[in-house]
Amino acid sequence: MLQITQTEQSGTLTVRLAGELDHHAARAAIEQAEDLLVLYPCEKLVLDLSGLTFMDSSGLAVVLHLHRTCARSGRDFVVYGTPPQPMRVFEAAGLPQVMIFERGDGDARSHQ
Repeated sequence: MLQITQTEQSGTLTVRLAGELDHHAARAAIEQAEDLLVLYPCEKLVLDLSGLTFMDSSGLAVVLHLHRTCARSGRDFVVYGTPPQPMRVFEAAGLPQVMIFERGDGDARSHQ
């Protein structure tokens, strides 16, 4: 089961996903994150994946959708704290070449 929580501070909205991000949870994750972007006007969205225990390819759709949503609205977008298993999925799809991934230790891997 996927849990979604949020915090907002100084123009940055952090949406934290914890648990399993699979095809059952993907649509709800997208819808809830979009609702949060409306409720919390922000300059930057941080998608904190540090609490994920499992992610399948449906997680790619969630991240890509939120990346596009932020790009269209002029917001910065960062994926934070991705555990090793989901990171392998993102790397296989080439996502670190097109968006910013921060490991959680201050190091960022990105296309820039």
